[in-house]
Amino acid sequence: MFHFKFKKITCLFIIVFISTFQFAQQRTGNIVEYFGKEKVDEISEGKLLHVFENGLSLKIQDFSFNSSSFPKEPVFEQFLMNPSLKVSENDVFDIDYLGNELIWKTISTDETNTFNNEDLRSSYVYLTYKSNIEKTVLFEASGHTMLVVNGLPHEGDHYDFGWSLIPLKLKKGINVFVLKVGRFPRIRARLIEPQKPVQFTSRDVTMPDILVEETKDYKGAIRIINTTNNWIKDYTITSELLGVFKESEVIAIPPLSVLKVPFSIASISNETVLGTADLNLQLKNNNNQVVSNQQIKLEIKTKHQHHKKTFISEIDGSVQYYSVAPSTDKSSESQALFLSVHGASVEAVNQANAYEKKDWGNVVAPTNRRPFGFAWEDWGRLDALEVLADAKSIYQPDPTKIYLTGHSMGGHGTWYLGATYPDKFASIAPCAGYPDLLLYRDSFLKKTLELPQDELTKRGMTPEVVARINTPYIPTEVEKLMERAGTPSRTLKLIRNYLHYGVYVLHGEKDDVVPTYIARDMRERLGTFHNDFTYYEYPDGTHWYGNHSLDWYKIFNFFKERTLKNPSEIKNLEFYTGSPGVSATSNFITIHQQNKPFEISSFKFSKEDSFKIDTDNIALLEIDFTKLKDTITTILVDGKEMNVNSNSNIYLKEINDEWTIVNKPSLQEKGPHRNGGFKDAFRHNVVFVYATKGSAVENEWYYNKAKFDAETFWYKANGTIEIIKDTDFNPKKYVDRNVIIYGNKTNNIAWNKLLKNSPIQVENGLVNFGSKKLKGNQWGLYFTVPRTDSNFASVGVVTATGNKGMKAAYANHYLVNGTTFPDVLLFDDSVLLNGDKAVKCAGFFGNDWSIDSGEFKWK
Repeated sequence: MFHFKFKKITCLFIIVFISTFQFAQQRTGNIVEYFGKEKVDEISEGKLLHVFENGLSLKIQDFSFNSSSFPKEPVFEQFLMNPSLKVSENDVFDIDYLGNELIWKTISTDETNTFNNEDLRSSYVYLTYKSNIEKTVLFEASGHTMLVVNGLPHEGDHYDFGWSLIPLKLKKGINVFVLKVGRFPRIRARLIEPQKPVQFTSRDVTMPDILVEETKDYKGAIRIINTTNNWIKDYTITSELLGVFKESEVIAIPPLSVLKVPFSIASISNETVLGTADLNLQLKNNNNQVVSNQQIKLEIKTKHQHHKKTFISEIDGSVQYYSVAPSTDKSSESQALFLSVHGASVEAVNQANAYEKKDWGNVVAPTNRRPFGFAWEDWGRLDALEVLADAKSIYQPDPTKIYLTGHSMGGHGTWYLGATYPDKFASIAPCAGYPDLLLYRDSFLKKTLELPQDELTKRGMTPEVVARINTPYIPTEVEKLMERAGTPSRTLKLIRNYLHYGVYVLHGEKDDVVPTYIARDMRERLGTFHNDFTYYEYPDGTHWYGNHSLDWYKIFNFFKERTLKNPSEIKNLEFYTGSPGVSATSNFITIHQQNKPFEISSFKFSKEDSFKIDTDNIALLEIDFTKLKDTITTILVDGKEMNVNSNSNIYLKEINDEWTIVNKPSLQEKGPHRNGGFKDAFRHNVVFVYATKGSAVENEWYYNKAKFDAETFWYKANGTIEIIKDTDFNPKKYVDRNVIIYGNKTNNIAWNKLLKNSPIQVENGLVNFGSKKLKGNQWGLYFTVPRTDSNFASVGVVTATGNKGMKAAYANHYLVNGTTFPDVLLFDDSVLLNGDKAVKCAGFFGNDWSIDSGEFKWK
């Protein structure tokens, strides 16, 4: 039921997990609405050209530990490094550790034109198509996690939505498609002859509900397919709703790509009849000619009904939505606001619909960017914050009455967001949740291994397999540092942040999707230090036992009795964070910098006897005395008395183990605004800039790598990524936007505009890493540094020294939740075969963004 890409994941866990998912998939109800029931089957974008009915499959049951940041990919390694590779039936790919041959076997589709067989789990599918001419087509496939076409990577359709449409130029002769099977043991693949060079597709639109009381424009988003070899520039979308027109500019769409673009929708008269209305869209070219039309049904509602709202995300300029269960009290101001985060596979609209409307507040349900999304971490976390801010600006709630709740994966989101941002909520209520994503995964493995050996053998777990699983895994120092980049997600390390508020834990007595013992463990942990929590097991409750699985009246009674404290009322305060870039502030104290990056930093504050702060792993601290009513002249910081002015805020820096009052830190240093690691580069309306000044192979690769990442961010994050050539990048045009550079100093001319003074320099055949020089064409790197012409924007770099290195950098697991990426990762082409153990260097820059003051581990 949940989307996972974890370090050290085992095949056993996959087997257990899939069976759990299938159990949950059969459940129905108001909130449990699965995309699997909405799969797109009809083709409206052109004519069906070819259905793949025969192919080869290769099953690789890897019982060994695998990586999440750098997964081992021996199959893709062959097809990436050798795009002309062909395989045949009964070809032996390899021999596994038990001595079994891994053989390519023939497979055929069923009556639904789908490769559908239980044996496809943990498999790759090899397909070929012979084209008599060079031709542009749309490749449509579903059920796969990734795809390599003629040696170039593309995003898959993990959840079998039927949304994937990839424009491809088939070469004359044999074209090779290699797909990795996803969560279901089925794959469908077709080729479509596009009906138009440029057109809309209605697969995956994001639309608001239109409210009769509102007078502002709305935002929607629709995908545009460009099957030409040219850039689509200066196009517009005209929307018409009930006779009112709005025109929107379309950002440039690269050749052979699909982009989800925002557009505006006009407001309507408050006399409009409630119901549905047709939204008519026209796509016009730069000559004002209509090249495509699309009609979409929209809901016309009153704001007092359950409804959807849309907004433009600051992360990437995309249109996101959230859903609202509005208060029944139409007159009161300053009501409560309940942020409710959904479970895996649940749409935000169904999350809100599962709630009865309250008479004292509005329920707001963000999306996590997708129904599976990021488990409320990474960009799911940012989505929750964006929605909370937008909803607060609209509903103007009582700032002391903001509450957090959620079910299943949303229960995890509640534990995680509550621990990460404790001063934002008056109380939290995790329902059927698990605190830590990795511990939840591990719990299934541990419980399964407790079964008798004869039972394990029935499940395919022979004694040899069990012994291999139980063999201790000894990570390298590089891997340990990589893992540390995930500290902000280790919720239990932040557990004392729950002291900020009351906690209500709701769990089904017989839940086997998120086993009840996980909730009981949290009850035991809270019981050792927390004096304001309630634990309730619903009798005979499974994972989902009706809408009261989350809309439990006792939760809202619990909420009503608690409010968020004013900072001036706080006498004792504790706060913990894994990174100031994720969470830095509690009330009136902010952690700006750490001594040891991505280790837990904390402070304990008390003003009962005197104004006192004790710190751990903090290099720079801010105290805002203006939020307090006290008259304060001295403070004790780690036992040192300091004179202060209570009418200002001060900055304290630890210099030579002594705290000193300093000036406000430069924004060019690390801080809450920009702290790394590498994932942090993918926000602030990020733009991808690819190399065009290299060899033909380099230019093709880096362009397709940028497209691959953009495809992945669309699919996983409902994203809209602007892609541009290096020759079109002008820093003044893209002010304060994060930039991802694809290429190196030799082939990407934007390098010197953004990275001229970077402590790491990469060119063809050479890496300059501070004082180290690494030669060869096999090196690949991911790293992030500040954008020096901005106070908060960053530059992320996907680079290599040559063809081998750039293909080793094909994977984009930095766009997957649960993966861990520090500021810098250096690896070579063996990473495709050996995973994390092949990473040669990982590290964090210092607080001044230098190598010398940073922490790096080398292998």
